[in-house]
Amino acid sequence: MPDNKQPEADVAPVEADTTSSNGAGVGEAVLTEPDESRANGAKTDAGKSGDVVESGSEDATKQAEVEADAEGTIGAEFGDEVLEAEPKKSDDIKDKSSDAYHAKVTAKAGTTAGLVTGLVKELRPKQWVKNVLVLAVPFAAGEILDPVVLGHAVIAFIVFSMAASGIYFVNDAIDVEADRQHPTKRNRPIAAGLIPVPIAYAVCAVLLGGSLLISGLTSLQLLVVMAVYILVQLGYCFGLKHQPVIDLCIVASGFLLRAIAGGAAANLVITQWFYLIVAFGSLFMVAGKRYAEVKLAMETGAKIRKSLKAYSPSYLRFVWAIAAAITIMCYALWAYDIREFEPSRWGLISIIPMVVAILRYAVDIDKGVAGEPEEVVLKDKVLMVLGLILAGCLFLAFYL
Repeated sequence: MPDNKQPEADVAPVEADTTSSNGAGVGEAVLTEPDESRANGAKTDAGKSGDVVESGSEDATKQAEVEADAEGTIGAEFGDEVLEAEPKKSDDIKDKSSDAYHAKVTAKAGTTAGLVTGLVKELRPKQWVKNVLVLAVPFAAGEILDPVVLGHAVIAFIVFSMAASGIYFVNDAIDVEADRQHPTKRNRPIAAGLIPVPIAYAVCAVLLGGSLLISGLTSLQLLVVMAVYILVQLGYCFGLKHQPVIDLCIVASGFLLRAIAGGAAANLVITQWFYLIVAFGSLFMVAGKRYAEVKLAMETGAKIRKSLKAYSPSYLRFVWAIAAAITIMCYALWAYDIREFEPSRWGLISIIPMVVAILRYAVDIDKGVAGEPEEVVLKDKVLMVLGLILAGCLFLAFYL
């Protein structure tokens, strides 16, 4: 019965389908015999060039790591899988990531001198420069020279410094185990054992409670602002810092609340345009800082915060570009609004240094070197000059 015999050429596609498609749906492409031959040929070629693949260039490896980073493997918190550059061992006592430096820090653990030193360091007085923003509203309201208003602004500065330092204590106490696994964060006073965790929580309670008490004695409005700030920051410490977008908004809100506190302490009223300037200007700087962190991770494999796994450089560029545009627009509207109360043209002239300063700051962001805002400004002399010119224009607008 030769006519009923199935030709061998017809069997090959069926075998390929049952062995190669692994459950492909109806109508899906299957590997035919010519394709299979090409695939086998490719495998053979790959086998022949195995030595070349194994000795591939470092550029290929780096490219693979960057692609993995884009999917968010870099930036996980302690305990998660990360792609992290192998830390370089160093015996330099000045290198904060070296074991020698860590040994020097921990040598004071358990001593009174170590505790005092740790408490002062944990307060982070260098960060208090951010609280100067409480003077913005009294200055923009033309009341900064009033002794009563200036006194209330100083109180706002003090209570914000107390609250911010209290938040640093609780944040480092929560992250103590993770910090001890980090090459540089392990030198923080709590992680290094200079400050016991119970003492850290006790100091935090004193600072936060004292901040609220002084605020309540000064102004009910200031008390409300400080209560909101503390609650938001505690939420950040206890998990919100790991939530994409939310972390950006919370950090930016800290700057906005500082500006509001300055006005609340002295019961000053200021146009909504000013608060929009501070809000979106803060978002511009925060997004710029995150952009620098993500770019650093993409280029070096450095370990960064967990929430940054959800961000791409293009997204953060979009955020800080939009924030910069809105900041400029609101500032221009505010400058024109000044003309309704002050006949001077200096408010309008101040638009020029303001726009140039934002564009200059954007250069630092684009380079990926925009870290802490105060550090960026202090390291860029041109930005400092632009800031002085801007302040001078506004001073002439409000006080002359």
